[in-house]
Amino acid sequence: MTPGADLLSIAEEWARAGRGVALATVVETWGSAPRPVGSHLVIDGDGRFEGSVSGGCVEGAVVAEAAEVIADGAPRMLEFGVADETAWRVGLSCGGRIRVFVEKVA
Repeated sequence: MTPGADLLSIAEEWARAGRGVALATVVETWGSAPRPVGSHLVIDGDGRFEGSVSGGCVEGAVVAEAAEVIADGAPRMLEFGVADETAWRVGLSCGGRIRVFVEKVA
């Protein structure tokens, strides 16, 4: 992302271009989660994204879920952590836990 770029402006630009857009927001963390509550990731229907919800640990999984959110319009609450069966697949082996809310915005 370009330094200083505003994620909501990017989402608006993508929406004006007719692309489906989802917003992922960190809503809860525990332990050594790399991004604080309120961090965002904006995703388009082609899987292009800007921002970060985990410093690279779970972005791929969030982008995949966002594609479904864009397609069906149903928001999702995602949870990743070492106690979760997806922990090793998405890379949160550092001991943290993160909850991310994904919603369609365009």
